[in-house]
Order: sequence, then C-alpha cells, then structure tokens
Amino acid sequence: MKRGLSFVLSIVMLAILLAACGNSASKDEQSAQGGDSGKSLRMALVLPEKIGVNPFFVQMDEGFKKAGKEFNVDTKTIESTDPAAFEQNLRAAVAENYDLIITATFQAEDALKKVAAENPNKSFAIVDTTVDLPNVRSVGFREYEGAYLLGAAAGLSTKTDKVGMIAAMDVPLIKKYTEGFRAGLESVNPKAEFLVNYVGGFNDPAKAKELALVQFGKGADFIAGASAVGDLGVFEAAKEKGFYTSGQDTDRTVEDPEHIVLSQLKSTDTVAYETVKDFAEGNFKAGAVNYGLKEDGVGLTYVTRDSQSPLNAFVGQEVIDKVKAIKDDIVSGKIVVKDPLQQ
Repeated sequence: MKRGLSFVLSIVMLAILLAACGNSASKDEQSAQGGDSGKSLRMALVLPEKIGVNPFFVQMDEGFKKAGKEFNVDTKTIESTDPAAFEQNLRAAVAENYDLIITATFQAEDALKKVAAENPNKSFAIVDTTVDLPNVRSVGFREYEGAYLLGAAAGLSTKTDKVGMIAAMDVPLIKKYTEGFRAGLESVNPKAEFLVNYVGGFNDPAKAKELALVQFGKGADFIAGASAVGDLGVFEAAKEKGFYTSGQDTDRTVEDPEHIVLSQLKSTDTVAYETVKDFAEGNFKAGAVNYGLKEDGVGLTYVTRDSQSPLNAFVGQEVIDKVKAIKDDIVSGKIVVKDPLQQ
C-alpha cells in the first residue's frame, strides 16, 4: 500500500514539474518575440544645433518628450555645437543602439545620408527635409499652405498696399514661404506690392533688421519674418518704427502683440509626437510623409489655433473670419495651393 502511494505521489510531482517547465518555455518564447519582455523602447533626438534660440527645435523637443512619456519610451535629446559634432553625436546614438534616431533640417542631411547608409538595419527619421534611403522616414511640411493664409491675411490687412518678407536664403525650402505668401496675397489683393529680401543665413538678426528698415522705407506696413533667428531683428525694427510683423513656427505674438500680430505655425511638436507614436505602435515606415493644414502640420494664429495674445486691430476679426473661410476651402480641396517646388 505504501509502495502504491509513493508511486502516485511520484507521478503527481512529475506532472507538476513538466507543467512548470512548459510555462517557463512559453514565457521565454514570449520574451523572445517581444510580447512580454517589458523592455522600453529607446529613442534619441539628435539635433544639429543647440536648443533654445530657434523655437523650431524647442517645440520639436517638447513633442518628442511628450510622446515618450505617453508611450513608455526612453527618450534622450542630444544637442550639437557644430556640423562636426553633429555627425559624431549621430554616430554615438547608433553605437548606443537606440531603436529610433530622429533628427531635423537640411543641416543634418549630409551626415544622416552617410550614417544611415552605413547602418541599413537601424531606423532613422528626419524632419523638414528629405533623405531618400530605405531606412529613413522623411517628414515634410506643406509650408506653402500656411504661407498662403499669412499672405491672404496681410493682403486684407495692409493699409498701404505694400507688404514685405525678410527671408533667410534664396533656396528651395524658403520658396515654399515666399511663393505661398505671394499666392495668398494676390488671391485677395492683386494690386498689393510684395517686397522680398534675403538675409543670406538663418542666424543674422542685424542683417534682417537692416533689410526690414529698407522695406519700411519703401512704404511696407506689414513685413513678415521668415529668417529663423534673424526674425529677432525684424521684430526689433517693427518696435522701433511702428510697422507690423509676423513670426514663424510658434506663436511669437506673445512677445510683442502690439507689433507681432500674426505667426505662421509649423507644428514640429506634432510631427515629432506622431513619429514616436508610430514607431511605438509598430506603424513606422520609411519613405516621405508630409503635413499640411488638413493634418494640423501648418497653420496661422487666430485662424487654426487660438493665441494668448489679443487680436491686434491692424488685422481685426473680419479679416480672420475671411481667412478661416479660405483655410476651410484649402482643407476641402476647393482651393488648391500649388507646391512651388513642383511648378
């Protein structure tokens, strides 16, 4: 009887042991497939310059970190001091084996082309320009749609029928601003004169101010800033001479609502957030994507987004209402704003 009982107990113990081994194997298999590993994704935002001066990068960093918190992603932002340091930082992010490496602007193009080509199994994304490689997502904007709204607002608001723009450089990217603005202006005020001057770079407020003063001397009562850090010089000239201006990327009206009356918006926070989200959810694909008015990638203060600043009387609610109707027509397809780079 004792021998029988011992035999039964042995069988029971063996069954328990086999079950435990089976469960362990199942968990190991799940872990290998990523289904139950609990490991957070790691993503790096490697920028070609310091954050803080250019709101483009400040806003992008905010969207990147916000998505990291919401989707359980470990994020790290790496700032660069010069082009050589940027390539080194990009290579360091690869060496540290980040799951996704994001960067931005044409300043990053050459280095990313080299590093991404050398690491075909690593995923990259670049914002505001295009790198045509099978492991890179290129995120662009239809800036010309936002510029069209800004041009229309300027054309409806000007009292002198002379408006201007201080642009960074005469390069393809900037044409999306100048030509989009021109098209919007002509659509509502074909008799208005459009003045354009180029600073020659993205970090020269003194030169931008000088050019803005020249345009003011020619009778422009609204001069848009489109020169990145150079816009600070345009804002300074507007404050000194009393003309009206606009900013770029973020809502700059909060800095001086008496003179900075509009801002053309570029939602770098939205695209950084969506890029992290897509990768975290397994929807990331290489290739080109772009964001316009329909996707909330571009816009205009008071028209597509509210502002903390009161609307300046130079523009007025009647103008905003008209521009909102134009925005709706662009989103619906009734108005087609042509890409200046495709003409």
